[in-house]
Amino acid sequence: MGNDGGSIPTRRELVREAAKSPSTAQVKEAQREVQSHFWTTCPLSHSPLVRPIVSDCTGNLYNKDAVLKFLLPGDDTEGISSKADCEEILCGRVKSLRDVVELKFEVDTERGEEHRRETGTGKGEKREGWICPITAKVLGPGVKSVYLVPCGHVFSEEAVRQLKGDKCLQCNESYTEDNIISILPSQETDKQRLIARGQRLAEQGLTHSLKKAPGSKKRKKNANGDSTNEPEAAGAGKTTNSRSGTSTPTTNTGIKNAATASLTAKVLEEENERKKRKKLMGGNENLNSLFTKEPKDGKKGGSDFMTRGFTIPAEAKR
Repeated sequence: MGNDGGSIPTRRELVREAAKSPSTAQVKEAQREVQSHFWTTCPLSHSPLVRPIVSDCTGNLYNKDAVLKFLLPGDDTEGISSKADCEEILCGRVKSLRDVVELKFEVDTERGEEHRRETGTGKGEKREGWICPITAKVLGPGVKSVYLVPCGHVFSEEAVRQLKGDKCLQCNESYTEDNIISILPSQETDKQRLIARGQRLAEQGLTHSLKKAPGSKKRKKNANGDSTNEPEAAGAGKTTNSRSGTSTPTTNTGIKNAATASLTAKVLEEENERKKRKKLMGGNENLNSLFTKEPKDGKKGGSDFMTRGFTIPAEAKR
């Protein structure tokens, strides 16, 4: 070889070429794809995000019914990932409904369809548009968005920063700069700020929604002797039937928020229906009662449906 004008690349040159870092445009495109996924999909149920939608202290979005199913006791996780997978996703940030805030989006269906066509997300399905009520920009991966605690109203970050107020622009409820939460933050500084905020609140015995953390400090009873503690999702929506001793869902869950109470009752009703179906498949008590069973007193002579109602005379036994 040689004298032909060619060259043989060395290993150093080949490795250097293979290890070339992605361009800035490629990095931004990858981040946009990730953002688009989490703006449209609940990570717990892997289903499209549909209101009511809640957010934890780090700005992640979830369907509220998926969070309720995760919080309910038992191993029944139909409709969501396994409890272990959900725990891995949530990282211990959600232990009750007080650890999430329900978001209040300004909806514009026409703008949502326009945004879907431009971005190519959600093909084949209708998607309502979430817009900033101040700037009218479509909220999504292309617009930095924030929400306020405790009210949950959602705006573009640009609108909140420029107006620089201490009251919500929608409901006029007061808030502090620390309680402006970035939705699905992509910058590391924003993520660290939200994590530090959560740690400060935990030290003060507060949750992400600024409510008292369970077990941190019991609230005093009011004059009527009724506790003011808000019931958790695990025990909400159940009343005891005095005759049968079973728990059945009712619309009166004891939760102050009507939408949350209704959704909790619906989830509990679905869970009880699944349990009933499983019980029926496992065996029918009416059929089992037809066959011979040993008496509870230990004596012999149990009866079944063939001999029940017939008594052998005492003279015949002698």
